[in-house]
Amino acid sequence: MAYMTGGLMRIKEMLSGLSPSGKKIAIYILENPQEIISLTANDLGKRSATSGAAVIRLCKSLNLKGFHELKIRVAGDLQKTTQAGIQDIKPNEGTMSIIEKMTNNSIQTIRETAELLSIDELDRAVHLLKKARRIHFIGVGASSIIAHDAEQKFLRINKNAYAFEDMHMAATLVANAEKNDVVVGISFSGETEEVANILEIARENGAGTISLTRYGKWPVTEQASINLYTSATGEPTFRSGAMSSRMSQLQVIDILFMCVASLEYETSVKHLAVTKDAIETLKLNMNKTGLSKKKGESDS
Repeated sequence: MAYMTGGLMRIKEMLSGLSPSGKKIAIYILENPQEIISLTANDLGKRSATSGAAVIRLCKSLNLKGFHELKIRVAGDLQKTTQAGIQDIKPNEGTMSIIEKMTNNSIQTIRETAELLSIDELDRAVHLLKKARRIHFIGVGASSIIAHDAEQKFLRINKNAYAFEDMHMAATLVANAEKNDVVVGISFSGETEEVANILEIARENGAGTISLTRYGKWPVTEQASINLYTSATGEPTFRSGAMSSRMSQLQVIDILFMCVASLEYETSVKHLAVTKDAIETLKLNMNKTGLSKKKGESDS
């Protein structure tokens, strides 16, 4: 049986940015998760020395539909097997131990990201991408890898997709964005200034805007009309490749791609087959050219 989860994780990640009353409620929930499942919003308000209205405000700040959803998610959290948490490597650690830690880290990150995804927000994003005239994927540093992966996927189903490493070029194209264009800003921290600025340009031009960040309220999410979140689990010390965040970002891009492809199933299958054949033909021709050169033929 599947459970709705992610209530406690949302609270932990948002705790430092909550209002004083919201923080009181959040701490009470974290300390008494089992108890709050049977309470009303007013009951929880009284026990946390706040109010029922403050409980409802907390739920809204957690991007939940209400206290009922929070209780369902917390109940689901309590059903889960205890997780070890993200594990870092140690000096001269054995290969098998590193394999196990990296595998467990990736699995945990993927599961937590699934818990954080809002079906409503995801459906809105899929609708925008499906009907988009052009899709611009914007990312800096490690997030640029995700942008290029997204570009490659959507191009294969015949979507006009673009990814940029040069932020000046990105700003130039987005400045000409129109209502049917979509700009996807990718930033694990949610604080990448260039991504936030480009989303702002897109929003001012009436284009659709989607953010993909860690959970919370950030400059990047403030500039997007649709917010998608990845696991905010802390990265290990050795995160030069942004390992866990990269996995969760790729997961969300894959989900978006599959949802769009599913809605246009027959067309997508046709385009995927055409692109696969084109690549196979290219490889075959390159192999033939390579064999010819080995036999002594020149390029001239």
